[in-house]
Formats: sequence, C-alpha cells, structure tokens
Amino acid sequence: MPSLPNLDHYWLPFTANRQFKSMPRLFKAAKGNYYTTIDDRTLLDGTAGLWCVAGGHCREEIASAVSHQLRTLDYAPAFQNSHPLAFEAAERLAQFMPNGLDRIFFTNSGSESVDTALKIALAYHRVTGNPLRNKLIGRERGYHGVNFGGVSVGGIAGNSKSFGNGLAGVDHIRHPLDIGRNAFTRGLPGDGGVELANEFEQRITTLHDPATIAALIVEPMQGSAGVVLPPQGYLKRLREICDKYGILLIFDEVITGFGRLGTRFASDYFGVVPDILTCAKGLTNGAVPMGAVAVKRDIHDAFMSNSPANAIELPHGYTYTAHPIACAAAIATNEIFITEKLVDRSAGLSNHFEQAAHSLNGVPLVRDIRNIGMVAGIELEPTPGKPGARAFAAYLKCYEMGVLIRYTGDVIAISPPLTIEKNEIDRIFSCIAEALTSIAAEGDQALDFTRYLKNEQQWAAHQQEIQQQQRILGNAA
Repeated sequence: MPSLPNLDHYWLPFTANRQFKSMPRLFKAAKGNYYTTIDDRTLLDGTAGLWCVAGGHCREEIASAVSHQLRTLDYAPAFQNSHPLAFEAAERLAQFMPNGLDRIFFTNSGSESVDTALKIALAYHRVTGNPLRNKLIGRERGYHGVNFGGVSVGGIAGNSKSFGNGLAGVDHIRHPLDIGRNAFTRGLPGDGGVELANEFEQRITTLHDPATIAALIVEPMQGSAGVVLPPQGYLKRLREICDKYGILLIFDEVITGFGRLGTRFASDYFGVVPDILTCAKGLTNGAVPMGAVAVKRDIHDAFMSNSPANAIELPHGYTYTAHPIACAAAIATNEIFITEKLVDRSAGLSNHFEQAAHSLNGVPLVRDIRNIGMVAGIELEPTPGKPGARAFAAYLKCYEMGVLIRYTGDVIAISPPLTIEKNEIDRIFSCIAEALTSIAAEGDQALDFTRYLKNEQQWAAHQQEIQQQQRILGNAA
C-alpha cells in the first residue's frame, strides 16, 4: 500500500477537497506524454498538465537550464535592477509573437498577465489624455484567471459569486456558443460571426458611451468554459469595431498560445492582431511559473514619451517578475519549440486529432463535439439536478483506465502535449468512448463516485486510521 503524505494541511485550488482526500489522485513522476501515479501506474496525459506542458514532461533541456541558473544567479531584484536573461527571454518571446507585439512585461501566471494587461490598458488611456476611458468589457463564459480584475471581466458566475462585486465599470458581450445551430461542426462554425460581433457595437457601445470604454478582452477560443469556438469572421469584426471607437483589443492567449492551434498564437490562426496579448502556461512548458504580456510598440512608447523624466512610467510589477529561474526555463522552452518545430508538428496532427475527436459522434451521452487545432471539447447531455456529474464520472473512469482527461461542467476537454503520437490520440478518444458507454449503461449508479478508484479510497482510509492511532497515542502521552 503506497505511503501517503499527510493530506490535512494543503487546501487544493478549484477542487472538491473533501472528495479528493477521500480518494487522493497523486502523481509522483512524469516523462514525455505520461504521468506515473503514486502506486506506479502510468497515465497518458490528455490535458498537457493543465494546458501547459506542450513539449512533453521533464525535458532535460529545461531541467539543465534551470539547474545551471539556480547555481549561478538564483534571484535578482526586479525593481530598479535586472539581469541579462530577462532581456534575452523578452527578445526571444517578442520574436515568437505576432508582428508588432514586441514589448514584453513579465508576470508569474496567466491571472497576473490578465490583471497586468487590464492595468496597462487603463493607464495607457490616462497617459494619452483620455482618463474617461475606464470601462472594461469582457465576455460571457470568459475565463481570465482568478485575480479580481480577471474575475471581473470573466463571465463564469461560479468563479465570482463568492467574492462580491469585483471591479466597477465592467460589462460583457454575448458568448458565441450556439449548439442548436452548430452542433458537431468540425472546426470553426461557418456563419453568424459578424452578426454576433456586431452586438458589441449595437448594444455595448450604445449602452456605454464608446469614449468611456478602455478595452475589450476576449479569449480567441474560450477554453475553461468548455472549448467555445468563435464563428468565422467574428474576431476580425471585433477588431474593426475596436479600431472604429479607439478601444484596445486584448487577446487572452494563456491557453491558445504556443502552438495549441497549430500556429504560434491564435492571433496568427485568425489573422487578427490585438493591441495587447497575454500568455503563460506553455511559456515555460509548465516547469516554472511565468506569464507575460506583449503590447504593441506604440502603446509602450506612449508611456515612455508621456511620463516625466526619471519617473516610473508604469507603477506595477511583482517581486518575481522576470525571475532568473523562470527566464532560463522560458529560453530553454523556446529553443525546444524552434528546434523541434512543435508548432508545425501541432498543425500536422490537427486533422488526425479532429477525426479522432469526431469519432465520438454517436457515442452515448455526447451532445456536441467542438474542435480546433489540438483542442477538443466533448459536451455531454446533463443530468437534471446534477451538473457536471457525468463528466466527473467519465474523468474518474478514464483515470482508472490509464488516461488523464479534464472536465469542466458537462464538457470533457482534451488538449494533449504537442509531442503526442497518433496512436496515443486514438487511445485518448477510444478510452472516452468506452467510459461514456459504460456510464450510460449503468445509469444513475455510474454517478456514485465511490464506485471508482477503490485503491485510492483504501489508501485514504488507511491513512485516517494511522492518524487516529497517532492522536490516541499523543493524548495518552
């Protein structure tokens, strides 16, 4: 029986902690496209960790770079000082970015990147003499991290309802998901994009004087809400509307960046360049926390030219901005992307991935399949009164079968490492098909999570017995 750590003290994020600790799902190692569980079972990673391990797990190149940097310069002050790797990492990332987005501000996560982008947008209008531009527009079902700015412009009610009102001066446009019209579409929905985008002008800029709107922030593809794809022409029309009214357009590419769609960024895929772009996750292959914000040069230069001499142009930053270890990881990751042509590899696998994903059409419980690049969302028929129960059961069943998937609400989301092989793609979707067929056959009984992962439940019970004995001995002493 595996020896578990004491589970009492760690409060897991975005997790049903009591349920998790009753059947702890722990990884102890990873390599390539696979995890090793605490009991030495192998799990095929169908989620690239959490959308972030694009180049496969435990890359020696990244480990060596981080190890060397840790022994050379472990930390340098981020304010009024810096170190050479920060500038090298920024230069490499600027070269990887869509044309024009070549000024880089480093953060430590996607959430920090979003809040940084929002602050840059607000401050930009202020330094250019437009302080009344202070409204921020997000989108329904949008996910922009968990800091107050990101939660405010985000459009997932469950992520904000526990925390009060959030930022003032925020509104939202409608999300583009239309299952009734576009169910089982392969790739982007073909119509309705311009019409949907026009609502931004017709409703939002009518409700709010457009001269008071600072920025619109959208994910080119909405990932955490269940793989919601924009119809053709939608993002280009949003760009036109923003240009018409002087509104900054922010793309949140924390998920869609670094080859996920078969291009370097979704901006390249859609042929739409935002004014500001946020990223994280794949920036360091998930090895070290890091994020970044890329802005157009004229936005950066506005701060430089409109601020007093020797003044801090942007009073914002973090203790760990451009941390030397993170920069080393980012540079090594960039080198892997270039030398192994991971973006081209992603593009080359996309057709096979699409075919495999849509092989689930007709499998029990599948309501819709959405795909783009190396991302797929399988939406399930919901169970009345139990939202997400079927997807959670599928997650547990696939875990038992040796495949790691992700679920969000009633949607199974698949986003494997870009190093995935075709036979491994097939295995992921055949496992999902088998799991869903089994769940459908078992009915409500399949939604009882205690039916799954019996070993993990046994370990948890055994640990509780040990801790109880220790408490008894401690009291006796």
